[in-house]
Amino acid sequence: MTARPSAPEVDFVSPLPPVRSGIADYSVDLLNELAPLCDLRLIRLPGQEVSSQVMDRYEVVDAASFDAGTLSPDGRLPFYQMGNNVYHEGVRRLALDFPGVVTVHDLRLHHLLVESTLASGDLDAYVSGLGEEHGWEGAAAALSIRWGGHGRARLFEMPAHRSLLLRQRGLLTHSNWGLRFLEEELAEWAEGGLPPMRRVPMPMPAPDLPKPEQAAIFRRRAGVPRSAVLIGSFGFQTPIKRTDVLLRILAEPGMEQVHALVVGDVAPELDLGALARELGVQDRVTMTGFLEPAAFPTAISACDLCLNLRYPSAGETSASLLRILALGRAAVVSDYAQFVELPDDIVVKAPLKDDPDSEAGALAGLLRGLLTEPDRLVGMGAAARAFIEREHRPASAAREVFEALDEWSRLPAGKPPALRPPRPPAPTSLTWGWLPGRIEVEGRDPPWPDGERRSIEIVVANTGFATWLSGRNPDGGVVLEPQLWSAGRDLFRGRPWIPLPRDLPPGDACRIPLELRRPIGRARLRFEPHLFGGGSMTLCGTVAFDREL
Repeated sequence: MTARPSAPEVDFVSPLPPVRSGIADYSVDLLNELAPLCDLRLIRLPGQEVSSQVMDRYEVVDAASFDAGTLSPDGRLPFYQMGNNVYHEGVRRLALDFPGVVTVHDLRLHHLLVESTLASGDLDAYVSGLGEEHGWEGAAAALSIRWGGHGRARLFEMPAHRSLLLRQRGLLTHSNWGLRFLEEELAEWAEGGLPPMRRVPMPMPAPDLPKPEQAAIFRRRAGVPRSAVLIGSFGFQTPIKRTDVLLRILAEPGMEQVHALVVGDVAPELDLGALARELGVQDRVTMTGFLEPAAFPTAISACDLCLNLRYPSAGETSASLLRILALGRAAVVSDYAQFVELPDDIVVKAPLKDDPDSEAGALAGLLRGLLTEPDRLVGMGAAARAFIEREHRPASAAREVFEALDEWSRLPAGKPPALRPPRPPAPTSLTWGWLPGRIEVEGRDPPWPDGERRSIEIVVANTGFATWLSGRNPDGGVVLEPQLWSAGRDLFRGRPWIPLPRDLPPGDACRIPLELRRPIGRARLRFEPHLFGGGSMTLCGTVAFDREL
C-alpha cells in the first residue's frame, strides 16, 4: 500500500531500536501501520544507532538534514515522540527549534531536564531552565539543590514542559486523564491559546500466545516450583514502579508459596537484591535484568499474575502493562491517575498507602483472596486480551494518529510562549537570600590620564528572580559601597554608600551616574553590593565590580 498523493509528508523523530527504550519499541509498532498512510521518513538522532531492520524498511536521514527549510505549512511535518529520559534530549532540541506534532508519552519532563543539566554538574543551567518553565518558583526550587535539597516533589510537581509543548502545532497523548492534565497545566501559562490536543490509543499488537510448555520451561529455568504462584513485574525498574512492594509482599503471612519475577534493568538507586536478602525472600526472587523483547511473551505467560504499580506517575501510559494484558494476563495496578480509566474486569486497582510496608500488607490481603480464585484470574486475562484487541489495534491507532497529522499539517507552527507573571508575588531582597546579579562600569576605558575627572556610569543588573528593593528602603534595600584604592588606602573611605535609585525587577538593569577623578599612579576601583538590614550581597550570589583603572 502506498500513501495517497495528497498525504502529509511526515518526519518521524524518536529513539529507535536498538535503543533500550519502550518508546523505541512503540515506534516500531506504530510505524508498521502509519507508513502506508503518509510520505514518511525517519530522523536518526545524534549519537543513536538505528537497527538494520529499520534502515532496510524505511528512509532514514540524519538529524543534520532536518532543517528549517522543511517547515512550511506545505512542507514536511515533524512528528516527535517525547519521553522523559536522556534518550529524548535530541528529540527535545529539534522540537524546540522546529515545532511540529508531539506525542507526549510522559506528561512530566523534569527528569529529562535533570539529565541534560545536573547529570553533568551544570546547576546554573538547571536553575535557569526550571525558572524558564515555572517562573521564580521553579528557579527557587532548583536552587535548593545547592544546599543539598533533593526529593521527588519538585520532579513531579513541576512538569518542566511548557516551553516545548506550547509552541507545537498539536499534541497527542494516550489517555483522557493525560489530556485533562495537559489542558489544566498549560492553560495556566498560555497567553495565545493552547495548541490543539487529541487523545489517541497506544498501538499494541495482540501476539500469538506462547504454548504452555514454553511457559513451563521458563519457570523451571527460573527455579520456580510448578505449584508456586509467580507474580511478575516488567520494564525498567525504578522506585516509582514500587518493585520493593512486590518483594515485601513475599514476606507477608500466607505468601510463603509466592515467587517474584523481576524483568528489566534496575535503576542504580534501587538495590532489590539487598532488600530481598534483608526480607529473607531471596530464594523466591528471580531477576533477569534486560530481556530482549522477543522473550517477553514467554516470561509474561509464565506468570500467574502481574504487578504494574506506579506512584508517583509521570503520566505515561505503560506499554509493559498493555503488553501484559495483550498476552491474556490479569494485572494489579495503582488506583491512581491514568490507571483509573482501565476497566475493572481486566485489572485489580490497589489503593495507595503511606509507606511501603502498609502498601505491602494491604496488597498481600488483596492478593490472598485473588489467588484463591484461579478461574477469576483466567477470566480477567481473557477479558484483558479482548480489550487490547478492541481498543489498541495498531491499525486503528495509526489511523487516528494519521487523521491528526493530516489535519494539523495545515496549521502554522506556534510561537514561543510568553511567560505569564507568576501568580504569587515574586520575592524581594527583603525576604529572599539568593540575589544573583552583575555590576559593570562604563566610561572607565583607557587611556585615562592621572588626575583627569570623568563622568562614569555604574550599570547594575538583576539576573535572579527576586526584586531588588531600592536602597532608600531601610529594610532589605540595596546599596553599593564604593572603594577607590591607591597607594594602599581607600580614597572613598567615609564616603556615603550609593543607594539603588529604584526597585529592580528580575531581568532589569539601572544606571547610576558618578563623577570620578582618577588618582595618580596605580589605582583600583571596587563597588560592593550590600543589603540594608543584611550583609554583603556578594555572599548572596552577586559579584562585586573590582577592576584596575
